[in-house]
Amino acid sequence: MKTYTFHVHGMHCNACVVLTETELKDHALVESAAADLKTCCVEVQGNFGEREAEDVAAELSKVMEPHGYKLSTVKEQKGVQWSDFKIALPVALGFMALFVILQKLGLVNLISSGNVSYGTAFLIGAIASVSTCMAVVGSLVLSVSANFAKEGDAVKPQILFHIGRLVSFFILGGLIGTLGSAFQLGATGTFVMSFVVAFVMLILGINLLDVFPWAKKLQPTLPKFISNHLLEVKKLNHTLTPVLLGVLTFFLPCGFTQSMQIYSLTTGSFWGGATTMFVFALGTLPVLALLSFSSLGIQNKAKSGVFFKTAGLVVIFFALFNLINSLVIIGLIPPMFNF
Repeated sequence: MKTYTFHVHGMHCNACVVLTETELKDHALVESAAADLKTCCVEVQGNFGEREAEDVAAELSKVMEPHGYKLSTVKEQKGVQWSDFKIALPVALGFMALFVILQKLGLVNLISSGNVSYGTAFLIGAIASVSTCMAVVGSLVLSVSANFAKEGDAVKPQILFHIGRLVSFFILGGLIGTLGSAFQLGATGTFVMSFVVAFVMLILGINLLDVFPWAKKLQPTLPKFISNHLLEVKKLNHTLTPVLLGVLTFFLPCGFTQSMQIYSLTTGSFWGGATTMFVFALGTLPVLALLSFSSLGIQNKAKSGVFFKTAGLVVIFFALFNLINSLVIIGLIPPMFNF
């Protein structure tokens, strides 16, 4: 039994930490695995005989590569791809301008006074589905596909997974909204929660830009030991396992999901929280469905720096806009825009 320390190429957030540890622990020769986001390293203990560390890294990389990661004895030399902004910035500005124009014309209501509309929730869900933040959910989808395909039933489990996810997001979102009503949040309380949502979204947007590594530490998440135990459910071989996995995705470490959960709390009603979380989950459905029923891999999305930077700028735009509108509502600043 030996202990190895490897650098993890492609690690971005706490979801990556959970996914790395979970996948490596499933390897037959690995006894334990502990990843660290700060160093982007993983400490692996296992019995690999007399093989060199480079060979062990290559062996374990086969497990991680389908999820967009690679293990190495050499630290990843990662620089900021500033050239991506040449395309990302004008595309994002055009995207924002289109939304503002459509809102001005009254055709859509993606931005409202301190509130997250259903259109915004759907858009955030769509962005979340292609971010590294949803890597764990993508891993579960791929796991369900692989495990049940071996038994000759590749379609039904996937449908059950997505139904379980949509239904649970509706019900649990409603419970969060109901919980919010019990607290009877006043104007100040609502503003504080709106500020938290905007702050979480702002951090998520900054992380998508992949420019400031320190921002990773500010992203909220569930305690790692809880997430690791939740993922153990995927090892159960039962007809209802896909449904249960879909339900558990509500609790996995995704900042986008958590920002919507916080907002659902501020709605103060079952229907408000339920529909917000349902629409958010609906926004993630197209990409997750592609993961289920095709060979689309997470690593293919992870290479698109321009896309992530564009999405990051759009998320930052929504975060700042909602924050400004919240400040206007409580009278701290005068109206800056006529929407």
